[in-house]
This record gives sequence, structure tokens and C-alpha cells, in this order.
Amino acid sequence: MSVLPADSTTSPARVVFDLAWPLTLKAIMLHGIVVIDAYLVSGLGEQAIAVLGLAAAIAGLLLGVLLAFSNATQIRIAQASGTGDASFLKSALFSGFAINVAACALGLVLLAFAVGPIIDGLAHDAWIADQARRYLLVFAVVIAAESVHQCLSAYFNGTGETRLPLYSYLLGVPVNIGVSISFIHGLLGAPEMGVVGAAVGSATAALLQAAFLGLCLWRRTAFHRGVPGWRNGTFRASLRRHLAFAWPIAATFVSATVASNVCMLLYAKLDVNAFAAMTLIMPWVQVAGTVGMSWAQATGIIVAQLLGSDRRGETLERFLGGAWRAAFVAAGVVAAIYLTIIALSPWIYSELHPTTRATLLSFWPVLLLLPFPKGSNAICGNTLRAAGETVYVMHVFVWSQWLFRVPVTALLVLYPGVPVVWVFSLLLVEELIKFPAFHSRLFRGDWKLASVET
Repeated sequence: MSVLPADSTTSPARVVFDLAWPLTLKAIMLHGIVVIDAYLVSGLGEQAIAVLGLAAAIAGLLLGVLLAFSNATQIRIAQASGTGDASFLKSALFSGFAINVAACALGLVLLAFAVGPIIDGLAHDAWIADQARRYLLVFAVVIAAESVHQCLSAYFNGTGETRLPLYSYLLGVPVNIGVSISFIHGLLGAPEMGVVGAAVGSATAALLQAAFLGLCLWRRTAFHRGVPGWRNGTFRASLRRHLAFAWPIAATFVSATVASNVCMLLYAKLDVNAFAAMTLIMPWVQVAGTVGMSWAQATGIIVAQLLGSDRRGETLERFLGGAWRAAFVAAGVVAAIYLTIIALSPWIYSELHPTTRATLLSFWPVLLLLPFPKGSNAICGNTLRAAGETVYVMHVFVWSQWLFRVPVTALLVLYPGVPVVWVFSLLLVEELIKFPAFHSRLFRGDWKLASVET
């Protein structure tokens, strides 16, 4: 059932807000895993932060893959919710789960064989390399738990119950903080594990969150055990259809995650102070940016439901117009958050080297402008995905990342004497490159006539 009421007087901004605010808080807490870990280990010095930055960049590749397929599943479930077909919902849930588990297993195998040479080639010294290995060994539990948790979150988000994934993080984050502090510093009888203790806290919280959502789904649907059959006749056929729909969406998110983490690995070639500054600011960029991204994601969920229920024309036009106008307000909120973080950075990270703090302060002009083109691009991308134009969206993201951002990042990082703020500004330039491609496609209007393939 669509979360957008049939009543035409309902404000689109209000409908999106009701769906978006739990998505926003949940996403903040998801990205906040790294922010929390970075803050908790920042008192251990720049080398400890470098360990976290290196390990998080590698682990982020696998988490990005899981999040990518989960976002595809979320759109598929939103379409199913719009049609009201119970077998469609069941097929989308179990297909998404099977894909996530397979991606997790393959990723962990590749991680086991490839992580050593990567760490040895990028770590500043042997201690950082050893600690990064230990951190990733524990963080593998987080990856396994998130393969289940993200799929369950996608189900609830796609059906409009965005508060339940939020509740899972409200349960997990305090546990993460408490366990992390105990194992980082050896409190309450726990062993003192330093940076690795932060991974123990994250793993404990991830397992708890997955168990909570699993229990919620069982109590609400009993995992759809009473629904006969599959949408496409057999589970294999439904899985194949789901994968055909999902791969361009997943490829888009995987490309973005891989590109971001490759850039993060390139940042490791900066001097320790510059790398520490980038390690600290990038999670904040993700965390604060979720305000605009979650607004766009909620817009895409509702568009998918409207198309699935064949509610187009004036309803679709009115909804999208109102949601888009409000997205610029969300972008202003993000810009204000960024500036607040920068202004408070000397106090938040008071124990850092003065050069690291000065580098953080230099990022403010980029952070002031970034949310506006990024938020508008996100509205376009999520709307086009919901209408089935997943391949086009994939191309816009992939080529802007791999023909511009990654190679230019490598060029600036490896060229001696380039200010680190130039490297950071590539985030803004990439959004400006994507802007005309997204907006011209959306304004052309073909997507409004698209049929939802089921």
C-alpha cells in the first residue's frame, strides 16, 4: 500500500518528511559507526586514526556492496508494496536476502586473501599495518551481520515502516559506544585492545540490530510463510528477475563506494596530518549529508509506490514538485551542519596536532556549497531509478567517478605540494559534472510514462 494518501490536499513535503526523518536518523547512525570509532580512538593519536582510516576504507568496500544491493531491494519492495501483491513482496524479500548473503560470503573470502598486500602497501609503518589487520578480523562480524540487517531494513523502508530500522540503531548505538569504550581502554574487566576495541563494539551492536529486525519481521509477517508461490512462478525465476532489476542500481552504489574507498586509500599517501584530517571529515560528510540523501531516498520510495499503483498524472507531478522544493531546504540544513562541525572542530578534536586542525578549518567553503547540487542530483537519480531508468543513472555515476574523480584525485595526491583542500574540493566538482546529465533527463519527462516491470 502506498504511503502517499489519496487525499490531494496532503502536503508532499509532509509525506516525504514522515518517511524521511527515520531514514535520516538511521543513516546518520549507520555512518556514525565510523564517526564514533574515530572519536573514541582520536585520543590515542594520529597513528591510531590512520589505522582506523585504512581499515575503514577496506571494510567500506564490502559494506558498500551490501548497501548497494539492499537499496535495489528497497526499490523493488516499494514497487511490490504499490501493487499490493503479497507474493511480489515475499519474492523481493527472499531474493534480496539471498543476494546479500552470497555477496557477503564472496566478499569475506576475497578479503581474507587480498587484505594483507593492500594493507602492507598503504600503511605508514608496521604497527599501523598490524592493527589494521586485527581491526578487520573483528569487523568481519559486522559485515556478516549487516548482510542480514540491511536487507531487513530495505524491506521495512520499502513498505513505509521506516521507524523500525531506526529503532534498531537506537538500540545498537549505545551498546556500540559502551562496549567500544570498555575494550579500547580495558574497563570493567575487558581486555585493553586499543583501536581493535572499537571494532568489538561495532560487531556487538550489528548482531543486536540484525536480531531485533529479524524478530520484528517474524512477529509481523512470519517471514511470509503463509503466502503461497513466488511472483515469477519459482524462486529461481524470481531471483533472476530481481537480479536483473537490481544489478544497475547495485552497480551504481558499488561504483560510488569503490570510488570513495579508492580515493580514501589514495588519501593514505598524503602526509599523516592531512590524511588524519581527511579521515575525520569524510565520515562527517556522510553523516550530515544523509539529511539530503534520505529526503531523496524517501522521494524515490514514494515515486516507486505511485508508479506501482499506476497513480501518475497530477498526483505524481504535484508530489515530486513539492518534494523537490523542500529538498533545497534540506540542503540548507546540511550546509549549516557542516559549518557547525567545522567551527567546533578545534574543541571536538582538541588533542590533535595544530596542522591537522587547520586543515579541517580550510574545508569550509566546499562544505557550504556541496549540499545543493548533491541534493538536487539525488532527487533526480532516485526518481529515475524508481521509474526503471537504472542503467542511465548508473552511467552518470560511473563515468563521473572513474573518468574524473578517481584519476584527478590520484593526480593531485601524487603531485607534490598540492593543498589538500584542492583534493577535497573534487567532491563538489563531481556533483557539478553530474548536474546537467541528471536534470536534462528528468525534465525530458519520459520516465513518467514508464511501466513497473514485475
